[in-house]
Amino acid sequence: MSHDHHAGTESHASRRGYLIGFALSAALTAVPFWLVMTGVLVDVQATALAIIALAFVQIVVHTTCFLHVNSRSEGGWTLIALIFTIVIVAIVISGSMWIMYHLNGNMMPMTGGGMTEMP
Repeated sequence: MSHDHHAGTESHASRRGYLIGFALSAALTAVPFWLVMTGVLVDVQATALAIIALAFVQIVVHTTCFLHVNSRSEGGWTLIALIFTIVIVAIVISGSMWIMYHLNGNMMPMTGGGMTEMP
């Protein structure tokens, strides 16, 4: 059986690249567990911020090491698709948060045991 190689496309990462990605992913998963279980950061907010920062780093590791999203693969279209997806997700999340915030402010007030009748 022969494998078709498309002109202009790069091969995927080597075994070494996958092993580096796996090691980074394992470390970026173990460190937040260690932070929480040992309580090394006394401040809860500092722990939460550290976990969020490590999560974003892990997203970048997965995207580059396993999904092979970069400006060279597929003529840059994978990177453009990723950017478009990020923009759409940001719009959906920020729009949802905006709607929920304003709904909370515009809800009818509840009194006592339930809703009051309108005159």
